[in-house]
Amino acid sequence: MIRAIVTSFALSFMLVATPGGARHDESDPMARTAASVLNPASLANLSFAEKKIAFDEHVLEVYNRAGLKKAGLSYNVFERAYTGYHNFKQDALTAADKQILTVVDFTKPSNLKRMWIIDLDAGKVVYNNLVAHGRNTGNVKAEKFSNEPNSNMSSMGFYLTDKTYYGKHGLSLRLAGMDEQFNSKAMERAIVLHGADYVSEDFVKQYGRLGRSLGCPAVPRAISGDVIELIKNNTVLYIHSADKNYTSDYLNTERAVEGFASLQETLPLNG
Repeated sequence: MIRAIVTSFALSFMLVATPGGARHDESDPMARTAASVLNPASLANLSFAEKKIAFDEHVLEVYNRAGLKKAGLSYNVFERAYTGYHNFKQDALTAADKQILTVVDFTKPSNLKRMWIIDLDAGKVVYNNLVAHGRNTGNVKAEKFSNEPNSNMSSMGFYLTDKTYYGKHGLSLRLAGMDEQFNSKAMERAIVLHGADYVSEDFVKQYGRLGRSLGCPAVPRAISGDVIELIKNNTVLYIHSADKNYTSDYLNTERAVEGFASLQETLPLNG
């Protein structure tokens, strides 16, 4: 899929950049990038700026292909989540058999669908659903976050999904927090993804918001089993917030861009 998307971008650019069949200017970074994407073996010779052009076009293409704007997911939030996803892949932490990325945007109020589960291979949103935040994180909106036990707050940042278990909420999914200062105590706090009756359209109609958890990203009970089965075992979950103090090693753009370029070089030409 990645090869097809990037090659499509390159071909489109070449058509625009060479009207009347004129040769493109080899000194132009965009032209050099397009030519190199058509010949991925030469990606290693590009500057970082040129590789980033290809990566940025790829991110936008994935965003558009999956219809994420129509589904209500901000491009800026997706870009952060997808950058992290590539860095997880760089570290060989993600499942090899599925390309699933889950994004939660806690800048949106709880009465809106603010969780997106994206099948990157198929290029589509599998689920766009309601998700609850912690009771001490806020009322309608998520405003405060914590990594501390007994805070009853949500934790922002990147997670890797872990194994399932049956608890008081039924089938539940353990989450490994991957950002040291922001969610690393998720396992200790028993922050898991589970279904809850207080996460439903009916609850919103009655109270104007969702119910709240003890810090877990709770989802509608009607879909919780299917959601958990889809995203379990080493897929990436990104919980976005408006907190300006949030930082993460997984938001390292340079690593993501270089990893993307390396991936292109290893793909077969007919991939």
